[in-house]
This record gives sequence, structure tokens and C-alpha cells, in this order.
Amino acid sequence: MPRASRAEAERHREQVIAATAKLVRTHGADKVSVPQAMAAAGLTHGGFYRHFASKDDLIAQACSAAFAERLAAMEDLAEGEDTGADTGEDTGQGTGEDRGRDARAAFLATYLSTLHRDNPALGCAAAALAVDAARAEPGDPLRRAYADGMRNLVDGMERLTRKSGDTSPDEGTILVELSTMIGALVLSRACAGDDLSDRILTAVRDHVLGDDEHTPDGKGTSETAG
Repeated sequence: MPRASRAEAERHREQVIAATAKLVRTHGADKVSVPQAMAAAGLTHGGFYRHFASKDDLIAQACSAAFAERLAAMEDLAEGEDTGADTGEDTGQGTGEDRGRDARAAFLATYLSTLHRDNPALGCAAAALAVDAARAEPGDPLRRAYADGMRNLVDGMERLTRKSGDTSPDEGTILVELSTMIGALVLSRACAGDDLSDRILTAVRDHVLGDDEHTPDGKGTSETAG
């Protein structure tokens, strides 16, 4: 295959994965068909098997891509808040530890926001695909991709916690915090339209943030919800 054609095929594959990652987070893995995924990427479904072994293969790759989005957002937040932290430069933004705490608080606040709740297509795969992964058979590609994504999310949360000044974060504490956040997001979506939904987000956001300052609900967020 000519180099240009290989590059185009890879671009098409990435388009399908990105489009499917949004679809499965919105509708669930079982509700997304191959023709629907290909159409969302602007392609015909006839070329599907040139890119993927099966629908299960595509769904698993879409799950991995969705988790990668979350990790990238966390890393960007941490690195952005860390500018000048090790140079001795006075940026007027406090110490590196202060900026790390701000980054962690911003992540927690936006994760538990109405913006994130109402935009699953751009949101966290951990919440959006939890039920699909739980219902998958042991050894299913989606379940493996989900477990790998969760491990990466735990690692990312550990790095963000270290940035906030906790040099030896406890994995158990991080697991409890992540589980609480993910569960709250799932429950708030299940109750969307009822005032209980907002109350769940507010209660859990206040609980995990404690005394940390945080951005107003749904404000100051990027395109990637949460």
C-alpha cells in the first residue's frame, strides 16, 4: 500500500475510534452499530474490516481512547498548573504545591459538575461504560480495556495527588475517592431531571474537596467535560 494510502487509512481508523468513543459514552456499547459508528466518522461501513477485526475490537479501542482523553486532560491540568514551579520564578500564583492543590481541586470540581453530567460524549469512560463492562463476559475485550483504563486513571490520580504536596499518596484513599466520584456521576445521570441529581453532585463534590477552593459548577472547563 502506498505511503499516502497507509496514512489515510490510519487517519480513517482514528476517526472511527474517536467517533465511536463519543457514541458509546452517550448510548452504551450495545446500542452502537458498525454502520452507525462508520457514519459518525463520515465513512461507509463497507471498509470497516480493513480497520478492525470485529465490532468488539472497535468498542474496546474506543473505550481505551476515551480513557486516554481523561488521562490527557488530567496531565494537561497538572502540567499547566506547574508552570514555573521549579524555576524559582515568582509567577504570583503561589508555590508549586499550591498550584498542585488547585489543579487537583479543579479536576474534582469539574468532574462532579452538571456540565460533565450532561455531556457524557466528552466525559469520563469510567462512569459512562461501567455498566457495559460489568455485563461483559470475563475475557471480553471491553472488560480488559476498561480494567486497563481504570488502572491508568488510578495512576493519573496518584500523580495529580503528588502534585498537590502529598508525596506518598495512599492507593486505598485514591480508590475510595475515585469510586465515590464515579459512582456519584453514574447516580446523578440516572436521576437527571430530578433535583436529587444536583444534590448528589453537590454533596459528593463538597465531601471530596473538603476545604479546598474550587471552580464554580460547570465553569472554566475545557471541551472535554469533567
